[in-house]
Amino acid sequence: MSDAQGFSSELHRWRQRRGWSQLDLAGRADISQRHLSFLELARAAPSRDMVLRLASALDVPLRQHNALLLAAGFAPVWQETRLDAPELAQINEALDYVLAQQEPFPGVAVDRHWNLLKANGGAVRLVEFLVGPLDPNAAVNMADALVAPDVLRPYLVNWQEVVRYFIRSVEADAAADGRPETAALLDRLLSYEGVRSLLKAQPEAASAPVLPMHFRKGDVSLKLFTTIATLGTPQDIMLQELRIECFFPMDRATAGVLRGWAASAVS
Repeated sequence: MSDAQGFSSELHRWRQRRGWSQLDLAGRADISQRHLSFLELARAAPSRDMVLRLASALDVPLRQHNALLLAAGFAPVWQETRLDAPELAQINEALDYVLAQQEPFPGVAVDRHWNLLKANGGAVRLVEFLVGPLDPNAAVNMADALVAPDVLRPYLVNWQEVVRYFIRSVEADAAADGRPETAALLDRLLSYEGVRSLLKAQPEAASAPVLPMHFRKGDVSLKLFTTIATLGTPQDIMLQELRIECFFPMDRATAGVLRGWAASAVS
């Protein structure tokens, strides 16, 4: 397949993924519909600037910007830097600051596929209370931990409601980024016992402003809601895909337990 053909098929795929007509995309990219049609038919080859313009108009993630450039025969422009790289020292300091400010409540930083990158003491204390001590060198995937039958599920009272909502968010991620890795994550989550049948069930009407995660182990009951933050102006693939998830108590009893654990850890 030629560069023009490779790019044209990817361009067409992304436009259809967004549900736009050629006229829609042409208007967003400020080009003529005729030119766009020629690009999709591989009758015209795009310039590097045209690839970037169309990728931006399609709101394609930075990783897919690079893929479109490669498909058109150009070198990638966006880097993917390891979080522990020296050039990201200030970003790391900022993440550590955010997670420290979240104490004594849990907070984590994860990548696009919910692999754990950082966790504060509150998050470690919560997980160790539920499932026991963690191997500090073990790779942890938060999505698997939530959905799999033998990690958090036994302690999550409203597992069905939480996982139904979570799977829909992973489906949205898969539709947005078009990556095989995200599709593979979704397939893996759907393969866990009871998940596919769960999605077929009719969800109940919302009874609260946010959906809590209600954990219970023994006599301890914890109700938490979460917020998810991203970096505002990332120019690195890893940073664009990074998420910071903070957990907050839904009631005073939960706040008291989390504060008590933190005080015990210090004393």
